[in-house]
Amino acid sequence: MRQKSIHLPGVGHSGAPIPLGARVGNILATGGVSGIDPATGKIAEGGADAQAKHAFQNMGNILKEGGMDWGDVVKLTVFLVDDAHRGAINKYWLEIYPDEHHRPARHSLVQNLRGGVLLQLEVLAVAK
Repeated sequence: MRQKSIHLPGVGHSGAPIPLGARVGNILATGGVSGIDPATGKIAEGGADAQAKHAFQNMGNILKEGGMDWGDVVKLTVFLVDDAHRGAINKYWLEIYPDEHHRPARHSLVQNLRGGVLLQLEVLAVAK
């Protein structure tokens, strides 16, 4: 198999047999990555800001586990339960991508998410 499934301790899909991401060749794609606190295995407490912080940290760790980093991201998709949570996303987005000339494409969707999840991130990345 050419696929490499990516898993992180304490972060996952509630016991479902689904990896957080997969790499094939120089391409890495993820499913929805939530703001789970890896120390507790639960959604981070503290609202959208805390969840966004952990979601970006978790995504960074997935990229690292896949042999990539934020500079390899081609597209970031954001899922929000409330459009008002964009500020929390933008805070960490701008920390990672302060230069407007070096950012991936980004798209946000408002939709229902389960289990107290306020937001999720999904990326497509291509290695150098």
